[in-house]
Amino acid sequence: MKIYVILLLMLCSAFVYAQKIEKGNLNGATFTIAIPENWKGKLIMYAHGYEFVGAPKQSENPRFAEGMKVFLDRGFAVAASDYSLQGFALAQGVDETEALRQYFIKTYGKVDTTYMVGHSMGGGITLATIENFGKNYNGGLPFCPLSSRPYLQVRKEFDMYASFNALFPGVVASLSEIFDLSKPKPPVPFSEMGPKMAAIRKAIVQKDSVLGVAFANRFDLKFDDLPLSLFFNNNVLRDIAQKAKGNPFDNMNTVYSGFPDDALVNKRVERLAATADPNIIFGKYDRTGKIDKPVVLMHTLYDQLIPPTYGVTNFENMVHLNGKDKYLVVKYTTGQGHCVFRPEQMGEAFDDLRDWVKTGHHPKGGIIE
Repeated sequence: MKIYVILLLMLCSAFVYAQKIEKGNLNGATFTIAIPENWKGKLIMYAHGYEFVGAPKQSENPRFAEGMKVFLDRGFAVAASDYSLQGFALAQGVDETEALRQYFIKTYGKVDTTYMVGHSMGGGITLATIENFGKNYNGGLPFCPLSSRPYLQVRKEFDMYASFNALFPGVVASLSEIFDLSKPKPPVPFSEMGPKMAAIRKAIVQKDSVLGVAFANRFDLKFDDLPLSLFFNNNVLRDIAQKAKGNPFDNMNTVYSGFPDDALVNKRVERLAATADPNIIFGKYDRTGKIDKPVVLMHTLYDQLIPPTYGVTNFENMVHLNGKDKYLVVKYTTGQGHCVFRPEQMGEAFDDLRDWVKTGHHPKGGIIE
């Protein structure tokens, strides 16, 4: 096992959140470790969310420690893997976070408390880690997580794309084009998001803005967020096509409903048979709801990428079916957007989790103002 390490010692001041920052590479996955001046042998393993392929990595963010201030200020070290893959990397995120946890202990010594924390896809990694490696943790704190079965979450994006093309043909790429590996096209660079979103919005308004609003409502979206969601879906589906080596979805027998004219959608919708086994990309660390450590799940009431049904309800039902309700508490905020939390809200949720672990007193779910 080769580990290449760059160790940066940072002088502490009122503007520095970590005394020590270590950046390195662990078996192909770069990572960042931040340790506060008042470190008390406590550790946060942090998992980041979905990154567009080619986007700057988390370890390249000069403000990483500032983003982890909620945890560093409470005396916790933070260790975060970039994962060896960008884009959809749930399985890699779980495995490489666990490898980094072991590296941290080997390098800095045994810790007395460890929590798993993550946002978005990283929230899904958090839940999968608690489900599969819970013995190594005191609890988990997933924010706005990909908490449904990953296949179902991405299938939602597939169905949204298919039904949008049925009602607004020619505005975005067809599913056939996205999953045509003979002519692969890379995901659209993040830098082009603004112009692409503007073009999508203009095309919808020119065709039928009322229908556009109804379509957005069908997928729990505000109309203004529809272009962003479609842009994001395009990149995710192209990423999935490459990693699964084909199309893992099949809508040959799907009946689409909830639109102003369901018959029209089902008549026009593009139907594709699956050409790849979905387990290739979604099978490892599929969601189970089998948790045995305290989990405080935090979500916003509105999320344009992972609506509460996919971010909370589906997982809550899995936990209940497994008789694990005593290990789950759901907190929510009135935030309007994906992972829109204030630092003090995150801190309150984290403190509730810590108090639960320390005292055994099950906190109440509900709103965090």
